[in-house]
Amino acid sequence: MDAFMERRRSPGQVRNRLDFAWHLEGQGVVLREVRPLMDDPSKILENPVFKATFVRKPGRWKPYWRRTDLKWHRHDPNPELASLESVLSVVKHNEYAGFFG
Repeated sequence: MDAFMERRRSPGQVRNRLDFAWHLEGQGVVLREVRPLMDDPSKILENPVFKATFVRKPGRWKPYWRRTDLKWHRHDPNPELASLESVLSVVKHNEYAGFFG
């Protein structure tokens, strides 16, 4: 995740206006966009971009993206992937514009 984040994050001079952060959540990872609120820059907004959950029994990762209804939806073009690296590749290429618009 760290290598992916370094390629994805904004340049240092604008990170206080737009950045990305990730954290572990249960058996998966969540990537969030981090930015100050427009009307109150002292408050920080964290908007989830994607999450990937590891399912132990088949040993597969399931990627999800967050739609406008603010619910997580399975990424149907790639419902299961063999590795976290595969998930990050799908997110990086963002072929269906589901992760970064």
